[in-house]
Amino acid sequence: MIYPTRRLVLAAALGAPVALLVGILAPALWLLPLGWVALLLLLAAADAAAAVTPGTLTLAAPAAVGVGERFGLALSLSQPHSRRAEAAVGGDARLDLGGGRSWLAAGATVSATALIPATALRRGIAMLGDLTLRWQGPLGLVWRQRATRLDRSVLVTPDVRSVRGESVALLSREARTGSTVWRETGQGGEFDALAQYQPGMDRRRIDWKASARHSALFAKEYRAERDNNIVLAFDCGRTMVEPVAGVARLDRAISAGLLIAYLSLKLGDRVTLFGFDSRPRLASAALTGTPAFADVRQLAGRLDYSSDETNFTLGLSTLAARLERRSLIILFTDFTDAISAELMLRSVGRLLERHVLLCVVLNHEVLEVLVAAEPLTADGVTRAVIAADLLRERRIVLTRLRRMGVEVLEASWRDLGPALAERYLDARRRRLR
Repeated sequence: MIYPTRRLVLAAALGAPVALLVGILAPALWLLPLGWVALLLLLAAADAAAAVTPGTLTLAAPAAVGVGERFGLALSLSQPHSRRAEAAVGGDARLDLGGGRSWLAAGATVSATALIPATALRRGIAMLGDLTLRWQGPLGLVWRQRATRLDRSVLVTPDVRSVRGESVALLSREARTGSTVWRETGQGGEFDALAQYQPGMDRRRIDWKASARHSALFAKEYRAERDNNIVLAFDCGRTMVEPVAGVARLDRAISAGLLIAYLSLKLGDRVTLFGFDSRPRLASAALTGTPAFADVRQLAGRLDYSSDETNFTLGLSTLAARLERRSLIILFTDFTDAISAELMLRSVGRLLERHVLLCVVLNHEVLEVLVAAEPLTADGVTRAVIAADLLRERRIVLTRLRRMGVEVLEASWRDLGPALAERYLDARRRRLR
């Protein structure tokens, strides 16, 4: 494909007023403007013929990146003899290529390289489109262009960049408290030994029979029980597709869930993944052992975005029917209206009869900004009032959940992973399960 550059267009445009003046002042010289046009066409043809075809344009892309991660698409052009060259690459909506264009070094005799910055926006297989190269001739009057169809893709996976680092720090801190005596017991405490009662111990742990035999107070000590059942339940409905700082709420939730999954597997617990929107979409078996984290990550990558309304009744009842033992269910969800929240509350009440539930929601920063901003117009006042009403309904629902006995965690996307890990480790220490 050959088409004019901006220089040729400007040259032709500048000749138009000159041709008009010649036509008015010297009609006999009307052939001169045509000569100018013919000269430009001749120069353009010569420029196109002299535009030597560059070498091969190649693209290097990573095989997999985490959602929200910034990376680069490396372009390399062998033997670029043209005056100026530009390369562009297309991609689907899962990638933000920022225009996808980059200039290649002019006048290089061996090779030219460039880097196109990109950001992974959504999980899934991101297909790369055409790889286009265009170059100018020596006079800079025409572009020559060619396009190559790329059969390439980039796998956008859940973000696990910080999982291992944060897990190591949390586990190290947990290990420092591992030798302390647990002050509370419950369903999940496992008897370890008898120890002489010391001030500060829980009196409910006193073994009166053993104390009577030894004529001294003895209390039971418990060690941490392994093989607890942890269920990561993800609401994949339309409210979870809303972006938070450029990344969907569902992806933020999955990143935090993977941190909990890694911690749970490392501590010997069992991890189950469950995803639902209008109906259940994913229900995994219980996974154990640190090597199973790769399977957890792969399963989490299959949780797709949905525009359907979340059916809490069907989703949570299906989950309850699958669970055969008491479990800690971590529900990642969100809600925007009182009707959907009411349906969620009814379904949650049935889960609490047998299981412990931790409900995780992200702060709605957009609504908070609208409420905090000073309204300067009538539209601004309307937006602030509506945002305040939505936040008030949201707080009412969260308060009702707490009164029902549900553990609720509301945090910003920056603090969600560490805050959730603290809640999980605290639950193990307090034997909530």
